[in-house]
Amino acid sequence: MSTMKFCRECNNILYPKDDKDRRVLLFACRNCEHQEIADNNCVYRNEVQHAAAERTQVLQDVASDPTLQRTREVRCATCGHGEAVFFQATARGEEGMTIFYVCCNPSCGNRWRE
Repeated sequence: MSTMKFCRECNNILYPKDDKDRRVLLFACRNCEHQEIADNNCVYRNEVQHAAAERTQVLQDVASDPTLQRTREVRCATCGHGEAVFFQATARGEEGMTIFYVCCNPSCGNRWRE
């Protein structure tokens, strides 16, 4: 990813600009006519990092979501509660969809998948 660039002519910030005719990314000064071709096509990258506690809280809140389907056909292996919320999603590093279950017992919150 490129860092902030400055104009060689007037020292103002260079902003990303596309040249549609040549199909290249440029950095252009808004004060003078200076332009230079970007050495990297990445203008901005936002990396979101979550703490493990944030992910756990989100999954525990899933059990109280009224829009998700519930089932009484499974039993929690941790507390023995007979109701769980389930949803389908892709598991990290795996292809295809996986069914995830979250125990509806508020004091449990156990998560498992099929």
